[in-house]
Amino acid sequence: MNIVDFISLSDPNVRFVVIGSMLLAASSAIVGCFTLLKKKALVGDAVAHSVLPGVCLAFLLSGVKNPVFLIIGAFITGWLSLVLIDFITARSKIKEDTAIGLILSVFFGIGILMLTVIQKSGNAAQSGLDHFLFGQAASLVGMDLIVFSAISLILIIAVVICYKELAIIAFDEGFAQSIGFPVRALELLLTTLTVLAVVTGIQAIGVVLMAAMLITPAAAARFWTSNLKVMILLAAALGALSGLIGAYISYLAPAMPTGPWIVMVISLIAILSFFLAPQKGILVRWFKQKNFQTQMLEENILKLFYQLGEINGNFYTPRTVEQIMERRPFQDFRLRKGLIKLKRQGYLESTSQGWAYTQAGKTKGQRITKLHRLWELYLTEYLRIAPDHVHEDAETIEHIITPELEKRLEEKLEYPRLDPHQSEIPYHK
Repeated sequence: MNIVDFISLSDPNVRFVVIGSMLLAASSAIVGCFTLLKKKALVGDAVAHSVLPGVCLAFLLSGVKNPVFLIIGAFITGWLSLVLIDFITARSKIKEDTAIGLILSVFFGIGILMLTVIQKSGNAAQSGLDHFLFGQAASLVGMDLIVFSAISLILIIAVVICYKELAIIAFDEGFAQSIGFPVRALELLLTTLTVLAVVTGIQAIGVVLMAAMLITPAAAARFWTSNLKVMILLAAALGALSGLIGAYISYLAPAMPTGPWIVMVISLIAILSFFLAPQKGILVRWFKQKNFQTQMLEENILKLFYQLGEINGNFYTPRTVEQIMERRPFQDFRLRKGLIKLKRQGYLESTSQGWAYTQAGKTKGQRITKLHRLWELYLTEYLRIAPDHVHEDAETIEHIITPELEKRLEEKLEYPRLDPHQSEIPYHK
C-alpha cells in the first residue's frame, strides 16, 4: 500500500471512501459558515444527535439499510429538533442554549433506546447500524456515494443561488427584514440546509462527531479571511483536505476509523489557524500587543524627557536613569531596554552624564506631549469630564492618534494654548 495506489483511486472501495469523505466534509463546511456566523454553532450538535432516532425509525419501518430511507428518516427528526428548539425558545422563558441541550439529550436518548431495541430484535439487516454513532466511512458503497453526491450538489446549488440572502441574514437579520427579505423563509432554508449537511455525513463521520465537521472548517477559515466568499471556499477546501487525509490514514492503517481521523485532521488545522493566521492568529495578536506596549514605553520615555526639559527650559540636558525613575517609576530593565532602542532609532544619545535628546527625539517627544494635552482638553470641553480624571485615558489615546485626527483636534479646539491643567500645549515651530 502506497500513496500512488491511493491517489490513483483504482480500488473501488478506496474511491468510494475518498470521494465520499471529501464531498461530505466540503459540503457540510459550506453550510457551516453561515451557521457559525449566525452564532448557532451548538445547533449543529443538536441536529447531529437528533438524527439517530430518525435513522432507527426509518430502519424499523423499512427493514433495510437503504441510504435513501435512512437519510429521509434522519432529515425528519433532525429538522423536527430545530423546529422544537425554536418553538421552546419563542414560547417559554427557556434560553436557546438550554433548549438545545434539552432537545439534544432527549432525541439522542430516544435514538440509543431504539438502537438497543433493533440490536436485540434479531434482524440480520441491522448489522452495522451502530456505526452511525461514530461513523464508518469504509462501509460506503456506490449507492451511498450517488445519494451523498446528489445531496452535496443540492447544498452547493442552494448556497450559490441564495448566497446574497443567506449572507445578509447571517450578518444582520434586522436589516434583512427592513429591506423586505423573507427572513422566516430564509431561516427555514438555512435550517433545512444544516440538517441536510448533517444527515449526509452521519454514516461516514457519525452523529457524535458530525457537529465538528459542520463548524470546525468554518471556524478555521474565519481566522484567515474576513471575506465571506473566500471564507466559504477556504472552509470547503479545508474540509475536503481533511477528508482526503483522514481517508489516507485509514487506508494505511485499516484499523483506524476514517471519521474520527477526519475530525482529528480538521481540528489540527483549526488549532494551527488559531495560532498562525496572519491577521487574526493568537501569535500575531500577541506580537502586535507586545509591539504596541513597546511603542507606548518608548513614546512615554520621549514625552518624559520633554516634560523634564520644560522644568528648566533646556531640552537637551542629559538625564540619568535615576532622574528619569524619580519622575516616573518605570521598571528598571524595561527603561534601560527602551533607552537603548531609542538610541538605535536616533531619538536619544548617550553621554558620560546620561541620556539626552537628539533633534529628532525632541520633535517626537514634543508631538506626544501635544497629543496628550490636546486629548485631555477635548475630554474636558466636549465630554465634560473633570480635569483630574482625563490623564489615564490620554496616556493610552496619545499613542494611536493619527496626523489626520491630530489636525481635526487642533481645528476643533481652535489651536488652544493651555491644557486643562494650565500646562502649555507645544506646537512645532
